[in-house]
Amino acid sequence: MKKLLALFVFLTVACLSVKAYTIDVLPVSFTNTKEPNRVWAGTFQLVWNDLADNFGNGKITFDFNTPEIAKQLNKQSFKADMLSSDSYYKTWGKADLNLKKQIERDLLEKFNEKSDILDSFDWKSGKYLFYAMLKKDFEFLNPFDKLDKEKFGKNKTKVSYFGINKHTKKMIRENVNVIFYDSPEKFAVSLNTKTDDIVYLYRTDDNKNFDKLYNDMIKKGKNYSASEFLAKDELKVPEISLYTEKTFDKLKNKRVKGTDIVISEAIETIDFKMDNKGVELKSEAGILAKMSLAPAPEITKPRFFYCDDTFVLFLQEKGKDKPYFALRVNDVAELNKTGRK
Repeated sequence: MKKLLALFVFLTVACLSVKAYTIDVLPVSFTNTKEPNRVWAGTFQLVWNDLADNFGNGKITFDFNTPEIAKQLNKQSFKADMLSSDSYYKTWGKADLNLKKQIERDLLEKFNEKSDILDSFDWKSGKYLFYAMLKKDFEFLNPFDKLDKEKFGKNKTKVSYFGINKHTKKMIRENVNVIFYDSPEKFAVSLNTKTDDIVYLYRTDDNKNFDKLYNDMIKKGKNYSASEFLAKDELKVPEISLYTEKTFDKLKNKRVKGTDIVISEAIETIDFKMDNKGVELKSEAGILAKMSLAPAPEITKPRFFYCDDTFVLFLQEKGKDKPYFALRVNDVAELNKTGRK
């Protein structure tokens, strides 16, 4: 009996000592958070914009204590015109089975996709649904080489990598542009794709919000003119597979000021994969609302662009002023546990 009790106590302490793994889903790209792994997609902002533009004269405030998250979303820092029209779908209307069937037909026709969240909504409640899906599938200009598994950061679990080493064919080096290179711990590159999408990889330990990190990267790039990825240079990037869902509880059960609208559900999902061939991104969001009362340096040594510790990834369309997706990676092994098989 004493042995069983001792075992129970040991297991209880062990479970309490293990930190639950989390990835923070941010409502806007300039949200500050203490979570080392964080992700943002513009999808929830799209549905918020439709709610605000149709029922709030451009912004949503509540009868009592408008939370900071709503104030951030009201800035509408990301809008639909920052995406090509074939990359997203959005609509809103009375939440009945007719709207559900319409959305399902439209998603199948436009993206050949099914929704992960529509079945979770109440379609017989007389509410209004604001819905959006952001969908991206693109390939790199040339598939990268698959590299050996290695650890990432301080986690001892080995993860899969892809990239470029001394054995890589010359044509694959055309995939990479150097934005700047200060050291193996401070650099940024962009990866060319077969579409208008650009993948930025920014190796940094800075813990700023996504907007500040992006601006820092662009600023440093303007002062660095050695943009060619040279024959001696190497690149290493971890494969990533994540799925996460966020309910924005601070927006729920609040009445929109000056209206009879109460937000009853506010949800976003993000499904992201990246390997040596390219990127797949699917993100959905829904709000259910109820109506109720320097000069280029001379480079003589190889540079090692290894994303094998904390780094930030941005996705952006050519010609646009802002990324549509951002991800800070602090622990690949733990993050990949969320990915859908």
